[in-house]
Amino acid sequence: MSILAVSVSHRSTSMARLAALALDPATAGKLAQTLVGSEHIDEAVVLSTCNRTELWVSVSRFHGGLDDAVLALSDLAGEPVADLRAMARVFFDEGAVAHAFSVASGLDSVVLGESQILGQVRGALVVCQEQGTVGTVLNALFQQAIRVGKRVQTETGVAGAGRSLVTAAYDLLVEAQGDLEDRRVLVVGAGAMAGLAARTAAAAGAHVTCVNRTLERAQRLADSVGGRAEPLSRLSVALREADVVVTCTGARSLHLDADDFAGTPVTAAVDLALPSDISADVTGLGILLVNLDLLVATRSETATPEVEAARELVRSEVRDFLGVRRAAAVAPTVVALRSMASQVVAAEMKRLDARVPGLDDHERGEVQRTMRRIADKLLHSPTVRVQELSADPDALDYAAALRELFALDPQAVAAVMSPETNA
Repeated sequence: MSILAVSVSHRSTSMARLAALALDPATAGKLAQTLVGSEHIDEAVVLSTCNRTELWVSVSRFHGGLDDAVLALSDLAGEPVADLRAMARVFFDEGAVAHAFSVASGLDSVVLGESQILGQVRGALVVCQEQGTVGTVLNALFQQAIRVGKRVQTETGVAGAGRSLVTAAYDLLVEAQGDLEDRRVLVVGAGAMAGLAARTAAAAGAHVTCVNRTLERAQRLADSVGGRAEPLSRLSVALREADVVVTCTGARSLHLDADDFAGTPVTAAVDLALPSDISADVTGLGILLVNLDLLVATRSETATPEVEAARELVRSEVRDFLGVRRAAAVAPTVVALRSMASQVVAAEMKRLDARVPGLDDHERGEVQRTMRRIADKLLHSPTVRVQELSADPDALDYAAALRELFALDPQAVAAVMSPETNA
């Protein structure tokens, strides 16, 4: 099986187009189920964040798998297939592995090295595991991607100072209006992004108010930062008591515009939601709007030593993962070859029994063990070497050479990998 990734992100399209593809975890899980129900896809993981929607699938055929993946996303999002193909980046096998590791490491994010993506990748894997759409191929890929992401965070400086969309947005705000100390910051939402926004503002000396549809969640977040909580029904009141508004809901039912902000003391709004929570017309009131579009426009791709160190770590991990994967792909051929050798020994023992029927059990056992040792010794070096050599990405297809040289039955090789055989 091969791995295919279809990526629609801030790198390939606008935030407005991404908003149409944004999926909550439940919808992402349903999409994964649809994908594995298609003809060419056996496993699927769907990741949707505020700046990307990605499909990773294990496929039997590249073109068939790509068509199935794009069509499933098109049907769910209501986007034309041609438009999706135009805005998507496609990665296959080695490229898909490298992309997964880069995404989990924060190296494909709006803010290079941001760490929140690692939790989002882990969450996407858990959802799809619960939906039963993850098998051995994608489980191995994403478990390793998560480990690589952790290594990048702990072993390189790329994630220094807790860089995230929140800190990048606050940096732009502070640059334009000064620091947050003693300012009244209203945080709308209570998820992971809202929690980070509230904690960061509180740490900067701001007075934080948390608003959420579920008051209990808002209260828990407010208690954790020494702030106060309000239900969503009192949002208009909270706006009249705020200097800065931060929204992170992504709820299609929430949309604030200039009319909502008119007459309030709000001077800045940070909108980190996808779809967006705040209309661009608020800038007509003199309000500074820091949103995902602005963060993408001002993002830095500077290849600092820390970034390059992280990228080299990812490249090394990709080489190792692919080497293990290639070596594992040779295993069925090796097993089939050893099985064939056992069959040859059994056939020769049967012929010996017919020609020399007077052998006692001891003599027959010694002959059989000798023949098996000879077969094992003859096969040991070539089978060990073929597994070592196959780990090299530039190596010849030694497994194919073994199959050809020893005239191995393709069905015998395939049977080694079948669930029925291994059950």
